[in-house]
Amino acid sequence: MGLKDKYAIVGVGYTPQGRVPDRTALSFHVEAISNAIKDAGLKREDIDGLICYRHFPSFSGEPDVTPYLVAQHVGLAPKVMSQEANCARDQLLNALCWLEAGLCSYVVISYAHNPLSGGRFFGQGIDNYNKAVFGQFGATSGYAMAARRAMHTFATGPETWKHIAVGQRKWANLNPIAMMHDRTMTYDDYYNSRWVVEPLRLPDNCLVTDGGRACVVTSVERARHLGHPVVAIMGLGQHNPACEIEQATNMAGPTGAKLSGEIAFAMAGITPDDIDACEIYDCFTYTVEITLQDYGFFKPGEGRYWFQDGTIEPGGRMPVNTSGGQLSEAYFMGLTQLTEATMQLMGRCEERQLGPKTNTKTPEIILCSDNGGILQTHSTTILRRL
Repeated sequence: MGLKDKYAIVGVGYTPQGRVPDRTALSFHVEAISNAIKDAGLKREDIDGLICYRHFPSFSGEPDVTPYLVAQHVGLAPKVMSQEANCARDQLLNALCWLEAGLCSYVVISYAHNPLSGGRFFGQGIDNYNKAVFGQFGATSGYAMAARRAMHTFATGPETWKHIAVGQRKWANLNPIAMMHDRTMTYDDYYNSRWVVEPLRLPDNCLVTDGGRACVVTSVERARHLGHPVVAIMGLGQHNPACEIEQATNMAGPTGAKLSGEIAFAMAGITPDDIDACEIYDCFTYTVEITLQDYGFFKPGEGRYWFQDGTIEPGGRMPVNTSGGQLSEAYFMGLTQLTEATMQLMGRCEERQLGPKTNTKTPEIILCSDNGGILQTHSTTILRRL
């Protein structure tokens, strides 16, 4: 199809991450974007498209972090810019549309937040008031409903999810910037951890992170003249089931991953058998399982066997979330996955690098997912090294 291998991610920007006191979300945007532009070998003047990933208002007096404010502080004058609406997960698709239409040449996508130190946590706000009367607070309770339904529908549960939590922690132990880098985890540690909302324990939940992450997208033609190996967008798909989880019929799948994945695989002209590694949106361990299931890596009810014997760990046959993911590295929404896949395909991940260092296959093609709301929206991206 027309977009296959036409556009590439050419730079990645990191900031300090974890608990980072005395920093605003705006400052993380500025640092992440500046580092991504520098990493791509570009100048501020080259950036003519800006997309700010979904943000959450601060309770610390910080002004609303709009794309206008971010552009001003970075020193950008974009031709086009936008901010993701709620959990739409359409930022990469929008960037490619702008590039394809000729509206701009280089788009930077950024996410930043300071929930640990800035007084704003996920799951707080007016959107939860109507559910609070029933004892439902935040995203964990919504995903717990879906996970409990899945336990009934295809016999999954903690005996499956422990492999995801522990496997991703092993990757984080190889990643010096991961929040859980120095904290190993065993299956006993997993089972002995506290409940958050049954059936989800603390290690089943993603981290809350101060920091930012950004990447730069442009054409493959332009990417060939920059400094890094070319990481092309091979396939892209999206699907939006849209329903609130209480009325949803997709708690145990198929979620938006199924159609989104089919579209992306069709565009790329490949199947799951061609994938070397996966970077899956892991707000919860169950999300990893249902996403891989809907992508076709295993059939419903087979997850408990597929994840056994270290499948996703260093040395496993299908590495998943090689930075530690949102469960054990840091939470930057879909940019956690997209930037890690880019760095892996560029060969820049040092001790966690896929290939001989981790006794895995040297990657050529990596599948990324992004998920919004409570399984309300889904985006699939397939990257490859050209």
